[in-house]
Amino acid sequence: MERWWRWRSGSEKWVPWLILLLHIVSILIFTRGFLLTRTELPFYSHCSDASQSPCFSSSSSSNSSRCWTKPAIDRLVIIVLDALRFDFVAPSTFFEESKPWMDKLKVIQRLASERGSSARIFKAIADPPTTSLQRLKGLTTGGLPTFIDVGNSFGAPAIVEDNFIHQLVQNGKRVVMMGDDTWTQLFPDHFKKSFPYPSFNVKDLHTVDNGCIDHLLPTLYEEDWDVLIAHFLGVDHAGHIFGVDSTPMIEKLEQYNAILEKVIEMLESQSGPGGIHENTLLLVMGDHGQTLNGDHGGGSPEEVETSMFAMSFKKPILSIPYEFHTPTCEQDLDGKKFCISSIQQLDFAVTMTALLGVPFPYGSIGRVNADLYGLVADTLNLEDARLENCQNQSKLEQWMQNYVNVLCINSWQVKRYVDVYSASSVIGFSHEDLLQIADIYAQAEENWSHTKKSLLDKNECCDSLLPALKRQIDLYVNFLTSVAELARSKWTEFNLNMMGIGFGIMLVSLLIHFLAIKRVNKQYGASFTSRGDSGISFGLICACFVVIIRASSFLSNSYILEEGKVANFLLATTGFVKLRYSIMKKKMLLEAVVFVLLITFCRFSIEVGLSKQAATSQFLNESTSLMTSIASGLPSWTLIAKVVPLLVLILLAYLLYKTISSRSCKGIWKYVIMGTILSYLLIAVHWASESSIRSLALVSNVIGRNCIPQIIYTIGFGQLLLLAFGWQFNKDKFFDGKENLVIKTIGMLSAWSSVVILLSGQQGPLVALASIIGGYCIVRLDNIEQDAKDNICDVSAVDPLSVTQWNLLAVCLFFCTGHWCAFDGLRYGAAFIGFDEFILIRQAILLTIDTFGFSHILPIFGLPFLVACQYMLSQKRFILVRLSQAYMMYGLITAATVTVTMLCVTIHRRHLMVWGLFAPKFVFDVVGLILADVLICLASLFCFGQVEDDVPKS
Repeated sequence: MERWWRWRSGSEKWVPWLILLLHIVSILIFTRGFLLTRTELPFYSHCSDASQSPCFSSSSSSNSSRCWTKPAIDRLVIIVLDALRFDFVAPSTFFEESKPWMDKLKVIQRLASERGSSARIFKAIADPPTTSLQRLKGLTTGGLPTFIDVGNSFGAPAIVEDNFIHQLVQNGKRVVMMGDDTWTQLFPDHFKKSFPYPSFNVKDLHTVDNGCIDHLLPTLYEEDWDVLIAHFLGVDHAGHIFGVDSTPMIEKLEQYNAILEKVIEMLESQSGPGGIHENTLLLVMGDHGQTLNGDHGGGSPEEVETSMFAMSFKKPILSIPYEFHTPTCEQDLDGKKFCISSIQQLDFAVTMTALLGVPFPYGSIGRVNADLYGLVADTLNLEDARLENCQNQSKLEQWMQNYVNVLCINSWQVKRYVDVYSASSVIGFSHEDLLQIADIYAQAEENWSHTKKSLLDKNECCDSLLPALKRQIDLYVNFLTSVAELARSKWTEFNLNMMGIGFGIMLVSLLIHFLAIKRVNKQYGASFTSRGDSGISFGLICACFVVIIRASSFLSNSYILEEGKVANFLLATTGFVKLRYSIMKKKMLLEAVVFVLLITFCRFSIEVGLSKQAATSQFLNESTSLMTSIASGLPSWTLIAKVVPLLVLILLAYLLYKTISSRSCKGIWKYVIMGTILSYLLIAVHWASESSIRSLALVSNVIGRNCIPQIIYTIGFGQLLLLAFGWQFNKDKFFDGKENLVIKTIGMLSAWSSVVILLSGQQGPLVALASIIGGYCIVRLDNIEQDAKDNICDVSAVDPLSVTQWNLLAVCLFFCTGHWCAFDGLRYGAAFIGFDEFILIRQAILLTIDTFGFSHILPIFGLPFLVACQYMLSQKRFILVRLSQAYMMYGLITAATVTVTMLCVTIHRRHLMVWGLFAPKFVFDVVGLILADVLICLASLFCFGQVEDDVPKS
């Protein structure tokens, strides 16, 4: 036994922790190379910078009275409706099929139809990722978002680079904000007055909106502001909780319509000569869209397409010619021609600063939008001596000259930024790219010098100015478009050296995994060879084949989208292998058939999860489970969908009761399991109280809807404390090694399961039952060969195929619960079960448990079943060997797939879907890997410590 204790004090203790350390270092280094943020330059634009541009003569008298552009508006009202889909605003005639949520913002459609020259609807295109933080940062800086900022969505840091709000404040503009408190986090010291409200409780549809309503109309009557921002959140939260096709969503849109009617009525009443809103621009806009189930964050058309409504209360002189924009026109509900233009959100900051007459943000790469700029800027009376040379010059020529001047300084600012960025950044743009855009800019500048001569030539015919101005506009637009496209394609600065180092450390961790498994096998004479054969076992070959196939699938974006189906198919493949073996041995045929049927059930559940974006409100109100999808639209099935989860929950409680009554369960372990039974009953009461049955709903009104979840969290936390106490101090000797491990593993699983089931919703009991059945079948089918040797106790290695099946089942459960590897796949509502207020750490823990509960926490803590129930007469000292093998194999499989994911994102770092698909997959995988490593270390301490109590020290 000396050798035994030498090994235990060595490799068992340090290997899992060493691997965890290597994985953390590897991921940090690789992430630093892959998810680098765009270099934020510490430079700001100033009014005096315009003298450096070639656009205006430094001696021009007009320059002394203005900054970069002449102000076109005096006041700006921005109403942000978070997650405003394009089809919330556009008439239903623009779409193939009319939906219940369309045509609810009637006031916007009416004004855009009646006042086409002074009120317009835009389809605004956002750049992914489409989280609120990213969009607000992109809207105000005029730059492209970077993927790493997604992690800051729950704790936005202040924006330090030049931005629209900073320029307003620096140039004497007074800004008032109300609504989403993300604004005050991004701009902590910029607002003259602010009325922020907490934004992350997605279950709260009204607090932020009511706060905006209370302050919006009174503030409009005040004169102590220049820019007003009101950010409503009700539509976003209604989408997250209920979906787009839901009554709360329609009610919110109707509420917004009523609010906008009052706002517009008030602005119009004060827009006469001398009124405070005589020269005010109103913008009603979304920061991003949302899918039908209310998610956003990715790059799908539903998420990136939002709306913008702009209205000027000063009648314009002319409409912008169609050559400057390409609107989409259809007939509205009244049969009138209705046109909608497009705008990139990238262009928002620079267009607003141009209209307000403040410098453009230093890092903006947007273009002043002709349609939005012309909505109010065409009313300018230009004070330039050049216009006196042509007394009959048309208003269109005046507008075009002014727009050319704006585009000139716009292009100069973008060229300045690109040059400084490339010189200051570590990598910047390539030399070839810089030469290409420099050539385009030089052509525009050369043509501009000729155009200015034409404008100054007294003998120049007025009619000949239009083609010259049009060509000049085209050249500047071509330059600005080229820069934006270049930035979108090559903005991220990939550090291949750091990525290579991180990937290399991951390979080292895999090698340590392999050597640790080999050392254990060699030390105890265990091997993966077939019985009576010197070759490699079929289980090892099959396991390696399955792991390699799954890992290789990550190299394809299509297979990543269908990852749940791939894992389910591979699990089914292993299931049929076991079924064939069961038929040959004529044993455990029932378990093999049940396992295959369970995999089929999982496949249907995964299909439901993948079709979530096409879900109905009924489907979303319940859960993503198969049962509730059947219930959609069928009253009798709806009742069944509510009752079945409760019955399954009671069944789970009964199974736990049978466990403590049929086994010699004593001490704290019995109390832990009894606490879980109580939690299950409380969950059933909680769900019943939230049902539509009035008598049961009274329970929620009496005790409060948050009381029961908080009690369950308290019980769960107390159970974990008891388990920790038992591991450290309880030295019961009445178990044998196998019985000891089983009962205490049940205690650990039961302690976690109540919280996981609660957060997962009414699909939780069904998934929990599926995991129990699946785990039982894997354990039983792993015993087919061992049952033939009832009285033989050997030290053969744990079957790798069984561990692989355990891992694949965990992956399938992740997708069965409606999750997928994207930020819009997170169920944010679960983080607020039992709580109304937002506390970052607490809500992050709950969201993590909901996301990884069935796929990481329960499978890893349940893995000892595969060892303890594997052999009929296992000796105590062999349990630790096999448990170490099982955890090392499980960790190796998880680490191997993540390693291929890292290779995948390295290869596809310039892929079109890198930020929409590959990067989210990478983030979910590495977070899951670190969590799995931590859980394996904790489970090893817990389980190994228990076995140590029962292992003789002689």
